[in-house]
Amino acid sequence: MKDFFRLLKRYASPYTGYMAWSILLNILSAVFNIFSFTLIIPILQILFGLDTTVYEFMAWDSGVPVKDLVINNMYYYVTWAIATWGASRTLLLLGLFMMLMTALKTSCYFGSSAIMVPIRTGIVRDIRTQVYNKLLSLPMGFFSQQKKGDIIARMSGDVNEIEYSITSSLDMLIKNPILIFFYFTTLIVTSWQLTLFTIAVVPLMAWGMSAIGKKLKRKSLEAQEKWSETMSQLDETLGGLRVIKAFIAEDKMKERFANTANEYKTASSRVSTRQASAHPVSEFLGTCMIMIVLWFGGTLILSDSSPIDAPTFIFYMVILYSVLNPLKDFSKAGYNIPKGLASMERIDKIMNAVNDIKEPAQPAELKGFENEIHIKGVSFSYEEGREVLTDIDLTIPKGKMVALVGQSGSGKSTLVDLIPRYYDVCSGSITIDGTDIREVRIKDLRSLIGNVNQEAILFNDTIFNNIAFGVEGATMEQVIAAAKIANAHDFIMEKEEGYMTNIGDRGSKLSGGQRQRISIARAILKNPPVLILDEATSALDTESEKLVQEALDRLTGSRTTIAIAHRLSTIKNADEICVMHEGRIVERGKHEELLELNGYYKKLNDMQAL
Repeated sequence: MKDFFRLLKRYASPYTGYMAWSILLNILSAVFNIFSFTLIIPILQILFGLDTTVYEFMAWDSGVPVKDLVINNMYYYVTWAIATWGASRTLLLLGLFMMLMTALKTSCYFGSSAIMVPIRTGIVRDIRTQVYNKLLSLPMGFFSQQKKGDIIARMSGDVNEIEYSITSSLDMLIKNPILIFFYFTTLIVTSWQLTLFTIAVVPLMAWGMSAIGKKLKRKSLEAQEKWSETMSQLDETLGGLRVIKAFIAEDKMKERFANTANEYKTASSRVSTRQASAHPVSEFLGTCMIMIVLWFGGTLILSDSSPIDAPTFIFYMVILYSVLNPLKDFSKAGYNIPKGLASMERIDKIMNAVNDIKEPAQPAELKGFENEIHIKGVSFSYEEGREVLTDIDLTIPKGKMVALVGQSGSGKSTLVDLIPRYYDVCSGSITIDGTDIREVRIKDLRSLIGNVNQEAILFNDTIFNNIAFGVEGATMEQVIAAAKIANAHDFIMEKEEGYMTNIGDRGSKLSGGQRQRISIARAILKNPPVLILDEATSALDTESEKLVQEALDRLTGSRTTIAIAHRLSTIKNADEICVMHEGRIVERGKHEELLELNGYYKKLNDMQAL
């Protein structure tokens, strides 16, 4: 339970006001419930004529014990009512009063449950929002080690499990202690002998329920992991549907998914079976307890010196039966909470993930870009002992275009990812105008840099919102101007809804060239002084490449540009071309100079010429 209370401390503190109201309403509900049950005794006395005592009114300050005083005066008023109005009318009045008490009790009960709804939904919203915000703050390296489907499963299935298991138990944990306290107090006041005997029997029920919930957390953790595997399979299938169909691999994928689904079914069945056994076990143990107390109480009543009479014993049994429900709910929380804690454990793996990209405690000011980007002695590795970049030295002057070429896996994309600090260098430094990028705010650094990638990353939104993405307060005129420079305006206007056209998931309603031009328009609108082009035309046909290249030429004309290219024709006019091989810069110079070296670049050029 320590983990549960730590969880409440983390997420329930903003809702203490709601909890206070819930506690008050639950107290009122318990009090009204006890009052309504108390009326059972005089009703039974009237029905069966069991009490022939003549009662006299006692003053409230007469010094008689409170319990005896209340019982005496209540019976006095009942006998007075019978003498005045008759037994039938008195019985009717007692029944109406009992109905009123029950109405008040149920109203408070409903209010206490309704007021917990904002707490439950609020905690779940807070957890989901915090996980999402944490995901946005984590470095790119975190996602290279995680399955996307697993992250989605934690955001959906695990958070839903917390809502079902933990926040729904929160209502029980506020309500039930109050009910148990008031009911047990009433039992003690009614007959301490019977209550003492009852308390001796209760541990039997608690032991039975703890035996069921003991292994539930581990089983729930296994089930949630299988659910993550199922979601990962679905994500991979949706992402690779074209390849699956091209290689006629539908049957293989069906079998693979069926195996994963069967493993999840087996794991969840074990959890559900253990969970389903809890109710009948608690019902059986509760009945056993009632019967044992009934036998003991009946023995007391049948004896010559019974401490309570038959109507009072019936009232006692009604209250005892009422206390069983909150005890069962406690046991239900006892096996629900471990399921939720297993899900919280998986969510905390995201929440506790370490972000290696640290903001400086006292950031240096970075007003803009005036002179150069200097990469000095930079080495980098994703995994310890395996360097991807080794001793890179490169200067990128303002207004110049520097191109990176080389075979796949030579480290080109990794090098440009270090400039906006998607990763931090392992050794060496990267400076902008002499200031190390690790000493400035990440937001200030990335505001200077625009990206156009090989695969245009667009969102399921309108064309306008995709172009204006990340630019606060962009107007339609500015978006249209950017689209015209990017050669995108004409095809946008051919759409029925123009700039308000929704482009579908990842821009699926557009062609590859159209997606890339939207991506360029987005970079134009941001208007960054430094531009990174990561093979921006390599996936396009000749006509689309021509239109995109024209847009890129307009975009790069007045900017510092770092271009990664496989098609050497797109970077022939670069101010400097760096040839990378196995994480090192092995050649550098202009196009003609590199051809004269007759080295790596010449080989690349000859292969493309062929």
